[in-house]
Amino acid sequence: MAPGHITKPKSGTCCGPEAERGSVGGERNRDRGGVRRLRVAHDDATRSGIAWLWLVILALSPAIGWAADPPQCRTVRFGVVGFSDVTAATAMTTRVLKQLGYAPATVNLSVPVIFASLQNRNLDVFLGNWMPAQEGDRAAYLARHSIEVIGANLEHARFTLAVPKYLYDQGLKDFASIQRFAPQLHSTLYGIEPGAAANRLILGMIESNAFGLGGFRLLESSEQGMLGELERAYRARKPIVFVGWEPHPMNVRFQIEYLAGGDATFGPNSGGATIDTVARAGLVMECPNLGRLLRNLKFTSRGESQIMERLQQGESPEVAAQSWMDAHPDIVRGWLVGVNRFDGRPALAGLGTEVADATTVRPANGLERWMAAHKIHVGDAAANVLELLKTHGSGTFDTVSAVIRALVDSVTRALGSIPALAFIVAAAVATRLVKRSWALTVLVGLGLLFILNQGYWAAMLETLALVLVATLFAVAIGIPVGIACAHQPRFHALLRPVLDLMQTLPTFVYLIPTLVLFGLGPVPGLISTVVFAMPAPIRLTQAGITQVPAALKEVAQAFGATGFQLLWKVELPSASPLILAGVTQCIMLSLSMVVVAALVGAGGLGVPVVRALNSVQVSTGFDAGLVIVLLAVILDRVFRPRDRG
Repeated sequence: MAPGHITKPKSGTCCGPEAERGSVGGERNRDRGGVRRLRVAHDDATRSGIAWLWLVILALSPAIGWAADPPQCRTVRFGVVGFSDVTAATAMTTRVLKQLGYAPATVNLSVPVIFASLQNRNLDVFLGNWMPAQEGDRAAYLARHSIEVIGANLEHARFTLAVPKYLYDQGLKDFASIQRFAPQLHSTLYGIEPGAAANRLILGMIESNAFGLGGFRLLESSEQGMLGELERAYRARKPIVFVGWEPHPMNVRFQIEYLAGGDATFGPNSGGATIDTVARAGLVMECPNLGRLLRNLKFTSRGESQIMERLQQGESPEVAAQSWMDAHPDIVRGWLVGVNRFDGRPALAGLGTEVADATTVRPANGLERWMAAHKIHVGDAAANVLELLKTHGSGTFDTVSAVIRALVDSVTRALGSIPALAFIVAAAVATRLVKRSWALTVLVGLGLLFILNQGYWAAMLETLALVLVATLFAVAIGIPVGIACAHQPRFHALLRPVLDLMQTLPTFVYLIPTLVLFGLGPVPGLISTVVFAMPAPIRLTQAGITQVPAALKEVAQAFGATGFQLLWKVELPSASPLILAGVTQCIMLSLSMVVVAALVGAGGLGVPVVRALNSVQVSTGFDAGLVIVLLAVILDRVFRPRDRG
């Protein structure tokens, strides 16, 4: 019953209506006085309780902290794209968080995948939301309130097409001028990772024939791949149009100019941009201390460029970020205004001391520290050799690249000159004549018709040309080497570790030296494919020849066969099933490199797969993947040797 509330007695409980009213009136007066006294006492008690509560909080505040985040906020997951500026910003932020007692983690993903992961709460923060270029990536998530924009961490950035200054001085100063330089540019524009916002904008211009670019093609690779091609073109003063942005060391390393006239595509002010900090929905509410730090983060173009320059010199992001932060403590202090450590103590009080992670492995002992301090610099030696080759052998590598590129382009044009339906009919007829199988003939015909129906015919021909040329080189080298291994056991023993290395080394590693030496395009992809696929014909040729029955060789020698005759008329025919199996494996291994080769601009069916992966396009990825599988099945069945039975 609420204080001051009077319940009227029921009729008949007293001596009539008048007495009832008098009694009630007296009770009301007495109750009102009591209520007043109760309210005063209640208010005094409330004020006293609040005062004591504040005293307790003030007394305990040094221990419990004012804005200590809850335990679930300790792990902060950052999405990182393959841009050096985002890597630099994320490295600085994670270093600060570690010093505050948090446990940051980074995951390398594409921009669309990062936004999807923020929505699914698999990531917490993204520091690389370039606007307005990525407006299309984040708009749907903002509309669903599954992400929140904390604020800009870098302003006055730029993101658009650029050219070297020597090309700018020749008259290529805006988007409308690109088409006039099409012959010198080989109708090629150089982009970054497949699926990136910049690439999608360029592809949109090509598809809509904006600025007359309908006949151009976009060569997609990566930031470092594009920069490598820029360096090659800059050294030879060749024309090139590429995606440029600042902050980035390219603006200091090369004299470049940004093209005007692309505001409708890349944003106003010749690609002027702002980089926003984006978080999953509810992060700032759940982790207010972390939210204050993220709002305080303000980077500069100069600072990020300095860190990126150190990254390109081979330093790790953590070391480069910490070195820069040590040299700029005032900027770091500005980020920490109003921010506490994870345990609640003021952040500025413990600046520079990193809190040990509870999940960290045990401290290293003396021997482990000595071993780490005396590292054998194998990678540095390899990099120095590569730099020496690039400096003194660039002419040779350029010539080899031109020859291989011309060969691949010639095969691609030859395959493309055949009408699609005629190609399908010819392939089906050849399959029937060679394999004598109606089932396989139908498979080849229907499979190629399906590829044509899915719209991947041109990409399939590019992939087929790359596979055929790579197989030609691998077999031409592999079979003679396999024969030598069969006849020279010592040579085989020496070569076996090399073959093991060629087959077990991660395929991405092959791309690094070939990309540096031969530039973007099909050449580094083809050379990497040859290196990866060559052990198969070598091993199987060696195995086939060593398994030739000794009786056959003795009979041939008894009839006076020379060494060449013995090889040509006895060993090779007897070993042909294994040799053909090596050729088939070589084709399959070459095809397995399709997606990897797409990362260095090789083109073909790998491009839509990588693009779908980076932009979370399920339908495109499934279609392109199915086409690759179908092509692999066709090639395997057609080139597989017949069973002897």
